[in-house]
Amino acid sequence: MRAVVQRVKSSSVSVDGKIISKIGKGLMVLLGVEVNDDEKDLDYILKKVTKLRIFDDEEGIMNKSILDYGFEILVVSQFTLYGDARKGNRPSYVRSAKFDDGIVLYEKFIDELEKLNIKVSHGEYGADMDVELINDGPVTILLDSSKEF
Repeated sequence: MRAVVQRVKSSSVSVDGKIISKIGKGLMVLLGVEVNDDEKDLDYILKKVTKLRIFDDEEGIMNKSILDYGFEILVVSQFTLYGDARKGNRPSYVRSAKFDDGIVLYEKFIDELEKLNIKVSHGEYGADMDVELINDGPVTILLDSSKEF
């Protein structure tokens, strides 16, 4: 499982020109599910996302997590995080989970965030979405449960 985590001042997702989700200050998470991902991959990404110390403390040092401040998270499915463009110019997505498998872990990720009392909004899995955000910093962190980076 992979995630691109961006600290945002605000973010929203639209489908067919209509806003379906929006958040204020918090994190926007692009979430990609790999074909062989399971619960341990989900747990790794969940713990990293929620415990990343990328918010400023009282002294202006990035030392606080989303849990410390109660900010919001917007989760957007992103199968292209497993795009492999090392050969040629057309990325291969063979490592991306198939729809029926990917949606299960995507929805479980959202459910687990909610169990932590985090206000969660999300995109529409598999839809063609427009994402807007105001990146705060900018701060962008890449996570990979296989620890490839």
